[in-house]
Amino acid sequence: MNDTIVGFGRTIRKLRNEAGISQERFAAMCDLHRTYISDVELGKRNVSLENIQKMADALNTKISDVFLEVEKVESV
Repeated sequence: MNDTIVGFGRTIRKLRNEAGISQERFAAMCDLHRTYISDVELGKRNVSLENIQKMADALNTKISDVFLEVEKVESV
C-alpha cells in the first residue's frame, strides 16, 4: 500500500474521531457509502479529489489542512 494513501486514511479517521462523528454519520455527510469510508480509513482506496473535498467539507476544514495533517501523521 502507498504510504500517502494509508496516511490520508489515518488522518481522516483521526479528524473524524476528534469531531465525534461516527463512520456511518460521516459517510452520510459526505454522500458516500460507509464501506467506502472504511476502505479509505484503512488505506485501501485511492480517493478522488472530489471525494477528498466532500470529506474536508464534512470535517469543516480545507483540503490543504487535511494534507498538512497527513504530513504530520506520516512523519510519526
